[in-house]
Amino acid sequence: MRSIAVLPKLREKERSRIREAAAGWNVAFGEEATDDAVRDAEIVVGWRSGLERVVLSDDSKARWLQSWSAGMDHLEVDRYLERGIVLTSANGVHAYPISESIFALLLAFTRNLHVYIRNQAERKWDHGGLKLELHGRTLGIVGVGAIGEETARLGKAFGMRVLGMRRSGAPAPYVDEMYGPGGLREMLPACDYVVSLVPSTEETKHLFGAAEFEAMKPTAFFVNVSRGAAVDTEALLAALREGSIAGAGLDVFEEEPLPQDHPLWSMDNVIVTPHSAGSTEKYAERAVDIFVRNLEFYLKGEPPAVNRLGPDKKY
Repeated sequence: MRSIAVLPKLREKERSRIREAAAGWNVAFGEEATDDAVRDAEIVVGWRSGLERVVLSDDSKARWLQSWSAGMDHLEVDRYLERGIVLTSANGVHAYPISESIFALLLAFTRNLHVYIRNQAERKWDHGGLKLELHGRTLGIVGVGAIGEETARLGKAFGMRVLGMRRSGAPAPYVDEMYGPGGLREMLPACDYVVSLVPSTEETKHLFGAAEFEAMKPTAFFVNVSRGAAVDTEALLAALREGSIAGAGLDVFEEEPLPQDHPLWSMDNVIVTPHSAGSTEKYAERAVDIFVRNLEFYLKGEPPAVNRLGPDKKY
């Protein structure tokens, strides 16, 4: 009997959806998905430490790996592709929670909530110079995928002008003007808010460095909710200290957890969150949606089409 190993812990509701979609298959869930079960599985869903040696072993029957995360930088993608193993990600599962987190940060800076929360701890009644609003401002989104498109939609709800940058340079809904990768420094000076949503690749490492922060308005706010490696931390610190930018909302960092003695913790113009922007009670439900859609393709003898990776797209 053909089999599937599903590693993440799922509620009975999600397990039932998978069983129904994979009728006639043996499905091992959670603790049942031992190394032996994974080695015997044609389809592997999710990941855990040390599993690569099992999936890539000589006696592995794996033909398709459905990641439980949107990012795939934890895998050596080429090794799987060389073995003929199809790789698909859970890209898109974070669109709602991360876009909401982005606007939580944008609104916190714009309406001085970060100042008022500190003041409340000190029982301090102070206006804090509140004067900004989002409406009519320009939002720049660097890395326009599923999360970027939802962020652009929310930006339009606030009456914002939305600029975007993506690898293809192709237009996207709710984005007024789209730039290709070479247009970042052209785009940045026009933005009041800049949001980094790029994946972790060789091309995006330290995408935001001294020159990029210097290109931004001194009144602009920077938000990173994608990958810490996309930002040169020392350059960001210098920009915040020197006033090259007004502030930064950071959910991801080059070193995680962020060390307790790191200067970012104590900066008044910085909001730190613990890589939690994508957290949501609906994560498993949405990830299972993606897997079931891909399974429908697979059972028809077609390669899974949703978020499929390849030699030219490894994220």
